[in-house]
Amino acid sequence: MYHHCLALNERFDEAMVELERARELDPLWLVLHRDLGSLLYNWRRYDEAIEQLRKTLELDPNFPLVHRVLGLAYEQKGMFEEAIAAFQKERALSGGSPLSLAFLGHGYALSGHRSEAHKLLDELREISKGRYVPPRAMAFVYIGLGEKDRAIEWLEKGYEEHDPLLAKLKVDPIYDPLRSHPRFTDLLRRMGL
Repeated sequence: MYHHCLALNERFDEAMVELERARELDPLWLVLHRDLGSLLYNWRRYDEAIEQLRKTLELDPNFPLVHRVLGLAYEQKGMFEEAIAAFQKERALSGGSPLSLAFLGHGYALSGHRSEAHKLLDELREISKGRYVPPRAMAFVYIGLGEKDRAIEWLEKGYEEHDPLLAKLKVDPIYDPLRSHPRFTDLLRRMGL
């Protein structure tokens, strides 16, 4: 898992070495195949990420998180129909997890289907009445909608809740639209990123 730490610190070359070493030790562990696609996505090598994630789906087409990362890579390439299809597949395979709804909402928003994105925000709010929904889930949809201040409000709530996955703020391309916002840079500073 050391490769995750390296990637979070933008040491992608070193992360690749560690990940390849892990894959040599356990070539059948699908998580490592997904992690390679995720590393390539965070490294902004989208074509390679898509290729790797498609290969991973050949090994197991029912791995929800592979569909998620594939959808994110498609979004970065402007392939919104493919992204939405991948997010819909993740939603079906995950049983409609809050994060699968959030990524689908992000995809809808980026592709211009704003009303569908807002419906998913409403669905996330309703789900949150009965179970935990990570604040970053709401932020993802607001990022897609271009509502930067609302997105940052939700990220700050996640920071207050000590959401460990906010460690990806520095490297995940989904946050790129926020990078020049003063409140986002302040959040990175407060987190030590």
